[in-house]
Amino acid sequence: MIERKIIGLLNDWKLSVIRKPLVLRGARQVGKTTVVNEFARGYKQYIYLNLERKENALIFKNYTSFQSLVEGIFFLNGKDIQEKNTLIFIDEIQEVPEAINLLRYFYEDFSQFHVIAAGSLLETILNEKVNIPVGRVEYRVMRPVTFIEFLGAVEEKSAIGQYENLPINDFAHDKMLQLFNLYILVGGMPEIVNNYAKNRNLTTLTPIYEGLIESYMMDVEKYARHSAMTNIIRHTIKSMAAEAGNRIKFQNFGNSNYGSREIGEAFRILEKALLIQLVYPTLSAKFPILPDKKKSPRLQMLDTGILNHAAGIQKELSLMPAIENAFKGKIIEHIVGQELLGSQYSVLGELNFWTKEKQSSIAEVDFVRIYEGILFPIEVKSGATGTLKSLQAFIDECPHHWAIRLYAGRFSVDSLVTKNQKAFYLMNVPYYLTGKIDDYLKWFTENYPLK
Repeated sequence: MIERKIIGLLNDWKLSVIRKPLVLRGARQVGKTTVVNEFARGYKQYIYLNLERKENALIFKNYTSFQSLVEGIFFLNGKDIQEKNTLIFIDEIQEVPEAINLLRYFYEDFSQFHVIAAGSLLETILNEKVNIPVGRVEYRVMRPVTFIEFLGAVEEKSAIGQYENLPINDFAHDKMLQLFNLYILVGGMPEIVNNYAKNRNLTTLTPIYEGLIESYMMDVEKYARHSAMTNIIRHTIKSMAAEAGNRIKFQNFGNSNYGSREIGEAFRILEKALLIQLVYPTLSAKFPILPDKKKSPRLQMLDTGILNHAAGIQKELSLMPAIENAFKGKIIEHIVGQELLGSQYSVLGELNFWTKEKQSSIAEVDFVRIYEGILFPIEVKSGATGTLKSLQAFIDECPHHWAIRLYAGRFSVDSLVTKNQKAFYLMNVPYYLTGKIDDYLKWFTENYPLK
């Protein structure tokens, strides 16, 4: 079984003195139900309600008062309503939109019970009559399995120990990079990871990838306004693997005849389903981040393993001696984005990059990361390191002297000077440590403070 780090956050929620009903968001098949079932072991009573089941949905449709609804939940599940140490999990809550409104009353009238709800495409079903109760509900987001969770699934205990060292021991580098390349191939979808951990055979994963992709298409199609939009969504899903990691234009996306408005709506539905993220640039090298939605976004898919399969490149990648060089570095940039997102559980978590456009040139830094109110530039380099021109351009405009390069080499820190003679420190971090980037930023700023 995969040990998910979000269990720790759920335990913090459980012990909070101001605990509110928790809405757990995430794309289908990222393991929400499995995680809550595991978390429920810490309770004396556990009530699981799946609103895709008619008998569970009827409880939220046929009731005379909220008191009677709660009594019905306990009675029909054979549980003791006097037992306060009870977790109620309302799965697939989007199937009965009215149930979303009712979450507030658990907080206001039955706060002794712990309540978690999960669902997909929640924003799509909301309207004037159904609103998420602001101030009465908490939110967390689940994403695919991260590298550290993957190491646990494949029982690489010694690698987990080395991963937690800060900074990492030099002797661990080659093996850690090899394991990270394996993670790039497999991806982070829990069913895929569990299957690989059991069989250690990439070829057995093909039907699971295909089943996941088809289930996503069927799921989001339910929320299309009309049949034409269904076709556009299908086209978008089938085309996006070829464009992942690139800056995209909505007009004629995927060599289609669809306009920007149609493709834009399809992408918004896919974003609400948390299947993709459109990564927009910020033009400022200072905090706060102000994404420019007028600029072309970069396309980030849910999972790199699905991307590899959908693009038909998994076999080719498995034979490459240096995966980070594949497809002009787009695959390694994509997995870095996935790991950066994987370390965030806030619904506000997103990716951004930095760009500066001049008449003769464009400077672009792959990612920017906020830590302690500071905007850090992160350059993902494959192959030769080059001159880091874009990173230097960012440093010349920012109010600090810290930059990060993620690459295939060993951990180190360099003291450098930009072409405009601004001194700065460059922390070189192996790709496989992306998930610990905030820990390394803390170490970096403490050991190389501003003068």
